[in-house]
Amino acid sequence: MITLDKVDGLTLEAEAAKAGITLPIEQTKVWSDFQADIDGRTPWGDFLIRRDGSVVAVISFTDYETHGYHYLRSVHGPAWAAKPTEAEEREVIEAIAAMVRRADGKVAFLRIDTWFEAGTHPVLSTVPYDFTVVIDVTGGDEAILGRMKRRGRRDVRKSLRECPAEVADETAQALDDFSEYYDVMVETGERDGFRPAPMSDYSDMIKALGAEHCRVFAARIEGRVVAWSIVTVNGTRAVRYYAGMRNEVMRLHVTDKLLYSECCILGAQGITDYDLMGIGSDFAPSLKGLNEFKTKFTEEVTPVPPARDVPIKKAFYWALTTAQSLRKALRK
Repeated sequence: MITLDKVDGLTLEAEAAKAGITLPIEQTKVWSDFQADIDGRTPWGDFLIRRDGSVVAVISFTDYETHGYHYLRSVHGPAWAAKPTEAEEREVIEAIAAMVRRADGKVAFLRIDTWFEAGTHPVLSTVPYDFTVVIDVTGGDEAILGRMKRRGRRDVRKSLRECPAEVADETAQALDDFSEYYDVMVETGERDGFRPAPMSDYSDMIKALGAEHCRVFAARIEGRVVAWSIVTVNGTRAVRYYAGMRNEVMRLHVTDKLLYSECCILGAQGITDYDLMGIGSDFAPSLKGLNEFKTKFTEEVTPVPPARDVPIKKAFYWALTTAQSLRKALRK
């Protein structure tokens, strides 16, 4: 039998540790506190998911209000003690949905990360992924290099020989003033065809999570920032959340030197796994442009559960999907 116990964030983290669950940062109290300061988002609840009394997973929800309706988002949740079977996952999803229906009449749907499709729908928005690249950053600089694919080692060694950029942890500088880094992101967006979030989204994230949970690494040439990344840290796992690079240095292997330096610095700080946060596949074909760069840093790719929607108000959710289909048809 599945039961859900509502707890506070610190209790969720403690019980997850007892159950051997490695928590993504998005399932922690510090992330929930960060979300609380974003307009339209409200921490909704943290839950221990038990089967016959034993914790098998945990989940933290944030209420998103958008376009006049509410949905609950749990990024990388549920976090499981062990990968579930399809039947086990479906049982948990049904228990969560039933609890939400009883607790909050405003919620239109859930967006959670699931291994299996049963009982879920493709997301209405965003681009989920089902594979990522996780770099083992243990054992020192040479060990990190040795575990890369041949082309990864070649490109990194070339960057170490020839790239003039100097790489450093610039978290303190970014906390003080993010404008120089944001200018690089604006140029990246213009090149790659996306609109960056407002600068405050990035600077607020760094400040809210703090240096313990969020780092900024930068590459400079002649004192000028030419590439950077924002990296989240929780326990022994780091995730490369955002990154930007100037057009003029694209042929200088700056990103190879930056990423390798990040691996070495994080590994020296006790991090074991560095997640590059999503690559393309048949499930996520629009992300395939990321694969050439990211996959050269490891011999293997890592499957992950992608985000999927679970309707709570089914008629309303059907109306949302119908409206979306009409918009897509009109654009074509």
